Amino acid sequence: MALALIFSGQGAQKIGMGRSLSEQSPAARALYAEASAVLGWDLARICFEGPETELTQTKVCQPALFVHGLALLAVLREQGKLPAGELQFALGLSLGEVTAYCAAGVFDFATGLRVVAERGRLMQLACEQTTGGMAAIIGEERAKVYELCREFDIEAANFNAPGQIIVSGEKSKIDVAVAAAKERGIKKVIPLNVAGAYHSRLMEPARTAFAAYLEQIPFLTPKFTVFTNTTGQTVSAPADLKAALVKQVVSSVLWEDCMRNAAAAGATEFWELGPGGVLAGLARRTEKTWTVKSFAEFPDVTA
Repeated sequence: MALALIFSGQGAQKIGMGRSLSEQSPAARALYAEASAVLGWDLARICFEGPETELTQTKVCQPALFVHGLALLAVLREQGKLPAGELQFALGLSLGEVTAYCAAGVFDFATGLRVVAERGRLMQLACEQTTGGMAAIIGEERAKVYELCREFDIEAANFNAPGQIIVSGEKSKIDVAVAAAKERGIKKVIPLNVAGAYHSRLMEPARTAFAAYLEQIPFLTPKFTVFTNTTGQTVSAPADLKAALVKQVVSSVLWEDCMRNAAAAGATEFWELGPGGVLAGLARRTEKTWTVKSFAEFPDVTA
């Protein structure tokens, strides 16, 4: 087996995430304790108990998903579920890319958590300073979505799977594009309940500030193969890893490309580390023959 770990992006969070891990695993419990110490606020309490209005804030849910993904990895290692040599790839959707880099040893847990916390803080600030929106376009080819984006001055934010594309931009432009899409025979267009226009030029203030923040953060060469959402390709040089994380804030997430290229590079099994099974669903939509397992809590981690 050549194993690829896949890590969740924003939107996968849910109240109770990580509670069973913390209760039953010393390794996971230690990570949650360290996370609260690094952040200066009780991440575990918000993850385990909510309220949902607090957990869904960008500045909270990004660290929450980062810690949950790595807590799952710690439990799998604690349980002896990751035989040496089989873990060869890591990739993550949007913020999950930071989690993947941390899993691959690009930076340690505390450093990665600070990076994610700053990323989330800056993106939330950018959301508050703009009026952005997003919509899902289901069942269409990329070319038709690109055409819609050009015409209405919006951007393609996520290519999640065949026929599942997310567009992003100023809310007024998204609303007009949604109405026009339906008139032009695009059958399924769903406005999304989001705080802002992620992965669009409206995030440029966050990108600029995040680039300045990362200048002082040391990155190492990953211990196994990682992929960047910005191109869907592998990336390994520390400077390139850093540049990819900065660019990703405003660029399209080529998740389908990341998954296909991981499979082409030799990944024979994907393990999703995160709540909800979202990435497993996207994988099945992309290629039904792939072997994908989802791990979120006890007891599935020990199965």
